[in-house]
Amino acid sequence: MQPQVLTTALSRQRLSQIRLVATDMDGTLTTAGEFTPALLQSFERLRDCEIAVMIVTGRSLGWVSALVNYLPVVVGAIAENGGLYIDKRIQLPITLPDIPDIAQHRDRLAALFDHLKIRYPHLQPALDNSYRLTDWTFDVAGLNEADLAWMQATCADHNMGFTYSNVQCHLKITEQNKAAGLQQVMQRQFPQIAAETVITVGDSPNDESLFDPEQFSHSVGVANIAEYLPVLSHRPAYLTTAAAGEGFVELVDYLVTAARQETAEPVFLS
Repeated sequence: MQPQVLTTALSRQRLSQIRLVATDMDGTLTTAGEFTPALLQSFERLRDCEIAVMIVTGRSLGWVSALVNYLPVVVGAIAENGGLYIDKRIQLPITLPDIPDIAQHRDRLAALFDHLKIRYPHLQPALDNSYRLTDWTFDVAGLNEADLAWMQATCADHNMGFTYSNVQCHLKITEQNKAAGLQQVMQRQFPQIAAETVITVGDSPNDESLFDPEQFSHSVGVANIAEYLPVLSHRPAYLTTAAAGEGFVELVDYLVTAARQETAEPVFLS
């Protein structure tokens, strides 16, 4: 099903029910790789309306822990595509998928990466790969759709998962994804938050699980996701007209307008 344009699709009444924005970071919050003043202001506007933000990213634990500490509104963040969670109040990482032995798991990921390098010898681990626990990453630059499809099939042959974003490719266990991580965090940390009061936002194939309507009925893709729509099994329900961080600010405009028109009880912001 093709996404609908956000400006005409989501009713003000449905938007007013949103209490949590679960959002990807790179290409969704960032513009040209950075947070803009407009984005930071949008976080403050959400805070004023008692709408919380959770970052759900493929970036490493090290990157994410700093963001949780410094960004306003953010109640926590899921790193490594559903691999780890950091709560703003506790700041101790929680491993989400079932990985009994992290060291052994890292060895398995390294061996799979070496196997991919037989065909693609130029591949190098991403700069933040050494700071990761649950996945293994390398840059997506220079890889075409056929390359990515071969890598996904090869990982499946090894009973492992593969996904990619606009910046990196990720090797992981098959059941590890953003939606599974978000569901687990909501059940453990925020059981008072219903799935229908969550809106998920993304821009890349590694956000696909967040667009599954059976898990989250409200999902939004910023406009730059358009290039990936043909390869997605689950597509966002709605699209912004603007791309990247500007698209996220566009969504916040609608959320804030709706929230101000209807009284909503605070949920869990501290």
